Order: sequence, then structure tokens, then C-alpha cells
Amino acid sequence: MHETNDFRKGLKILLDNDPYIVLDFQHVKPGKGNQFTRCKLRNMITGSNLERTFKSGEKFGVPDVDAREVAFLYKDDTGNHFMDQTSYDQFTLSDEEVGEASNFLIENLKVSILFFNNKAIGIDVPNQVELAVAKTDPGLKGNTVSGGNKPATMETGLVVQVPLHINEGETLKIDTRTNEYLERVNK
Repeated sequence: MHETNDFRKGLKILLDNDPYIVLDFQHVKPGKGNQFTRCKLRNMITGSNLERTFKSGEKFGVPDVDAREVAFLYKDDTGNHFMDQTSYDQFTLSDEEVGEASNFLIENLKVSILFFNNKAIGIDVPNQVELAVAKTDPGLKGNTVSGGNKPATMETGLVVQVPLHINEGETLKIDTRTNEYLERVNK
């Protein structure tokens, strides 16, 4: 059990049978009356934010949240297939469960999946991934790195703005937080 005195950023609590993560908190000791704690919380399933005030000493359950290191295997009509790196168990997640992380999933990519009561509620992909350019307009001689941008469709279907000198088949480093081109990877 957690109490309001235990609050810190990143603490996971169970509130109304849903897992929440503490984003920010403030312990308030008014001149009159009892102490209380103002909190900003994020629902770990829906991603919605919530602001609540709790009385001092209020108790909260600890959610059954488990993070597993897995490798992405492949995608087919039945869903996205992953393999647990420790037990070698394989499981499938639907496109809805994977969400926007599907823009960065390539074979053998190591990701962390968060489970609540043995149901996947989120995927953490690395901050940078290397993706091959599947389709883009050809680069022209004389186009430099600072000359402008053009759209490029990556192997996963993600469309990224890249410099004019980038050609199809090249491997690029992409920032997964902003969906932006970082650099070309020489292989």
C-alpha cells in the first residue's frame, strides 16, 4: 500500500481500479485544517491526465504493473508478434494495442512492453531507430544537406521529412519521440 506521504514523480498507484502514474504533486499544510496533497496523475491505460486532491494519509493500492523486455518478430494479418527475451514465450498484440509504436517496429527490435493484470497497456520503443527509406523522390546532384526537405516513406510506412540528397534504400536514424530525421547511417 502507498500513502500520500510516499508520493514522488513516477510512482505508480491504483486508483478506481486503474493504474495511474504520478506526474506531479504538492503537499499542502494550510494554517487551519488538515494537510492534503494535490496531484497530477496519468492513466496508464488511456493516457488521460487527471488532477486530484487527496487527504493526508490516504492509502492507495499498488498496481500489478510489469515491464517485460521483448523483441519484435513480425507483423501479419493476426497482429504483431513479439517474443519475451527471458522466457522465450511468444505472444501477439493487435494494432490497437501497439498504437503509434507500429511506425518504428522492425524485425528484432528490442522494446519494453508494460503489462497490467497480464494485459499489454503500453510499448516503449528506443528513442532512436534505424529505418530504411522505401520510397522517395530521387536525390539530385548539387543538393546539399541544408538545401531543403522532401517527404520519404520509411520501410514501416512512416513518412518523414528528409534532406534532398537522401535516396531510396538508404538507412536513416529517426527520433521516435518527434518522428524527425536525425542522420544518415553508413553501413
